[in-house]
Amino acid sequence: MVDVHGTVEAGYEPVRDAFAANFARRGERGAAVAAYRHGRKVVDLWAGDRDGAAAAGDDGGPRAPWEEGTAQVVRSATKGVAAVVPLLLHQRGQLDLDAPVGTYWPEYKAAGKERTLVRHLLSHRAGVPVLDTPLTPAEAADGVSGPAAVAAQAPAWAPGTDHGYHAQTFSWLLAELVLRVTGRSIGTFVAEEIAGPLGLDLWIGLPEAEAARGRAGRLAEITPPPAPAGTGLKVRPKRAVAEAYEDPTSLTRRAFAAITPHADENDPAFRAAELPGSNGIATARSLARLYAALIGPVDGHPRLFAPATLTLARTEESAGPDRTLVAPSRFGLGYMLHGPAAPLLAPGSFGHPGRGGALAFADPESGTSFGYVTNGMQKNVTADPRAQALVRALRTTL
Repeated sequence: MVDVHGTVEAGYEPVRDAFAANFARRGERGAAVAAYRHGRKVVDLWAGDRDGAAAAGDDGGPRAPWEEGTAQVVRSATKGVAAVVPLLLHQRGQLDLDAPVGTYWPEYKAAGKERTLVRHLLSHRAGVPVLDTPLTPAEAADGVSGPAAVAAQAPAWAPGTDHGYHAQTFSWLLAELVLRVTGRSIGTFVAEEIAGPLGLDLWIGLPEAEAARGRAGRLAEITPPPAPAGTGLKVRPKRAVAEAYEDPTSLTRRAFAAITPHADENDPAFRAAELPGSNGIATARSLARLYAALIGPVDGHPRLFAPATLTLARTEESAGPDRTLVAPSRFGLGYMLHGPAAPLLAPGSFGHPGRGGALAFADPESGTSFGYVTNGMQKNVTADPRAQALVRALRTTL
């Protein structure tokens, strides 16, 4: 039995029970979950170990426990954090969602991408989920090679005519767009205008001071799933999905392999890079608090999204068979929307999962937000069984 730490308000005990059950029945290693309701924190739990699988504790020695402030790489759940930035820029009149990307980034008007709109980048309709020549982890992190590669890349389909998840390339597309519009990196924008004011333990590009604290035990280490590299599949996947992940020529395999070899996510250099599609670091509490702030006031802070911006975030832009994920997917502007492949709390919910576990979202109708992080990666892309058990439990409290 694992010791579950933290608190839940009366009525939210089912979430605590589901969290404990994840350790007992679903192979959880170290994790945290949090939820807000109408701007008030109602769930804040953590348990397990923050060490990776290679830690000395696996030889029988003591393991480092997950603590209240433990933060974790959240993979593609970072996309939902990063999407706040262009939507805020649009809200402030600094970014036109219907303008060609080349208006802000002239080099992007190459290889048939002249008509790519800003909204196409946010809704995975830009047609550049793959790179003809994958980047090394060092190139992916240098802030120059990635934007240059996607600017030169010919699209796999006519931009705006179809959708396919831009698993890795989303990082360079969004980071460069924000840099061209604001003159600031996206990590700096998040730190100065979102995380700082809201008091969040959340970063895109971990600062050296936080990295030093991490070396002292604050950061959890990712533990890869016990599966062949590159699959990322649920148990007994549909044949078409399995074949797409195993075929080295498919858009699916190539999209996730746009960085080759796979980066060491516990490497300080990786954590310091600003990859807004994949390497955000956060606590569950901070993810839930951020999403709470998108839909309403939190502790005296005004809501971040005006009603019109909130509508943009969760109005369907892409739906149906995803050319990368193969299974059906739904996207608003920067956010996954509730659907069979990525169930959230309710039909009006919007957010983003992270491959292998993490999940964060908001549900404006119920005034609820949710954040879940884990260091025990499992074989899934969107609907992690541990996260889904927590969401089901949360749904019973409404």
